[in-house]
Amino acid sequence: MSSNRTIAAPRHVSLAKYDPSDTEGLTKDEGDARLTELHQRLTDLQALLYGAGRQSVLIVLQGLDTAGKDGTIKHVMAQLNPIGCRVASFKAPTEEELRHDFLWRVHQQTPAHGMMAIFNRSHYEDVLVARVQQLVAPDEWRARYAEINDFERMLARSGTMLLKFFLHISKDEQRKRLLAREQDPAKAWKLSVEDWKDRQHWDAYLAAYEDALGRCGTEWAPWHIVPANHKWYRNYVVARTIVEQLATREHAWKDELEARGKVALATLREAHVHEDEQ
Repeated sequence: MSSNRTIAAPRHVSLAKYDPSDTEGLTKDEGDARLTELHQRLTDLQALLYGAGRQSVLIVLQGLDTAGKDGTIKHVMAQLNPIGCRVASFKAPTEEELRHDFLWRVHQQTPAHGMMAIFNRSHYEDVLVARVQQLVAPDEWRARYAEINDFERMLARSGTMLLKFFLHISKDEQRKRLLAREQDPAKAWKLSVEDWKDRQHWDAYLAAYEDALGRCGTEWAPWHIVPANHKWYRNYVVARTIVEQLATREHAWKDELEARGKVALATLREAHVHEDEQ
């Protein structure tokens, strides 16, 4: 992904500078073809991650309503082995969850070594919805940026690779998608009057996202801004970024598995020798 779309250190972010319709000049056919190639790479890398069992991967998907979080999971993660991957969704907290700190329910869903977890929404809702809808006092949500950074730093130090994606769509594109849902019986279950009400707070949500991206984009947990007006391009960019990041550990995972394999073979040979002697 272009470095100017990656937030890896705290800084001011203006989403107006990022074109949600950008496709890098690619056509849909080109993007779909590249995604197919990336699927195989992602499958292979997941197998190495699972086998080595030294790191875990946490993928965070955030975006305004209709940005495509569900679609990204469906199209990008389609080839993953379910035994090593799971999805966690975060909606309004339950009464039990509200009796704990805001990160309590999130920490329980983080992946173990060898596993991948995908967050459909995440702990960032507590500096987005909680802020815009005034569910907590300003002093409380402002303190959460530092708490989130500390939480993610702890996960990174424990061996979790964090990949955070903001799916960036325009207000006009959101309107088209909401209207399309009304015309599609298969998607009618997604309809909510709250989606239209939230559009009244569009600017407030963008400001909240800009702060979350700017304050919580770090070296250990960078944010990736993904132009998402074109679904095929969104899928391609997310898949490409995941593959690029996992590939940085590929050799280490292979070395780990090779060393482990040598030990296993030596143990088997010794067992065969003892069996022959008997």
